[in-house]
Amino acid sequence: MIFSSKAEYGVRLMVELGRQTPEQPTSLKAIAAAESLPLAYLEQVVARLKKAGLVMSARGAHGGYWLARPADEITMDQVVLALEGAIAPMECFVTEHTERVLCSHSAPDAGHTCATKLLWTRVQGGIARSLQTTTLAELVEFSRREVGRLPAHVTVSASAGASAPATTAPAV
Repeated sequence: MIFSSKAEYGVRLMVELGRQTPEQPTSLKAIAAAESLPLAYLEQVVARLKKAGLVMSARGAHGGYWLARPADEITMDQVVLALEGAIAPMECFVTEHTERVLCSHSAPDAGHTCATKLLWTRVQGGIARSLQTTTLAELVEFSRREVGRLPAHVTVSASAGASAPATTAPAV
């Protein structure tokens, strides 16, 4: 299962906001520079996060974005749901009403069932549990530990809002 760049950039944006102090809003421009992300795309991503009640914003010279709640109260399923919608390993798991056939391999009234449904149900459950049990605070702490492991020639500029390059967590 591959998440889109919306989810990747959104999680990175949230981690960067989690690193900041809420008393001082952070500009998207600073986050884009710190994470080497396209500003125009971040604007779309942050709009979804704001609509979901995960971030807040203020306009003006000292404006910017900050977390709407403490990082330990924000789980990754909330972030990913705001950005991606429902988590579904297969198209037939999407619960939205669409005109698509939900499962071409299952016809309970004819005695047919999907032979792989158990597998995909377990995959979906595993992903959901991982997202539900991972808080933003955990990712922020992980990223801070990783910054401490950077080679001496890599600097981190707090005044510019810059941070260490993004790291990839071990596969779950």
